[in-house]
Amino acid sequence: MEVYVIRHTPVDAPKGICYGQTDLSLLDTYREDLAVVKQQIPADINCIITSPLQRCTLLAKEFSPSSATDKRLMEMNFGDWEMEFWNNINAEQLKIWMSDIENICAPNGENLTQVYSRAASFLEDLRNKNYSKVLIITHAGIIRCFWTYLLQIPLQNTFKIPIGYGEVFSFFLGKNLKDDFIVSKK
Repeated sequence: MEVYVIRHTPVDAPKGICYGQTDLSLLDTYREDLAVVKQQIPADINCIITSPLQRCTLLAKEFSPSSATDKRLMEMNFGDWEMEFWNNINAEQLKIWMSDIENICAPNGENLTQVYSRAASFLEDLRNKNYSKVLIITHAGIIRCFWTYLLQIPLQNTFKIPIGYGEVFSFFLGKNLKDDFIVSKK
């Protein structure tokens, strides 16, 4: 199956703010941003699956009035740090978290291993569906985990993969991991 993945367009939040599962809205320019994205997506998509956060569901509605949501596509939960400026987060806590983001959670949040598990579970379930072309609208953290899964690279390297707002990439998802391949990153 061909899979197209979009990171949502820019959110309406101040620069430097920590957000993951906070349900932020998109900037008012999202329709203009999406016009560029739509040029990279085939018209014959037969399934749209999106994170349930409004910054993704709003974009999904621009493609089709009906789409499925899946909580596994939600961004990392930053717990107590949600909607705090990164510069205001306790420096010692932040340093500890950043030293082992795979295993250490933000207070009352989740770690990267948990996010990766959600993303991998989603892809494993998707590979057993009979869709021909799927569109997924989600977040940078999940997309990085998709890349990690598909390329079979160490999870610790996941943040070396840049994912821009409104960025599209596509891949072929086979019946098993050895049949998967990246088609393009646009």
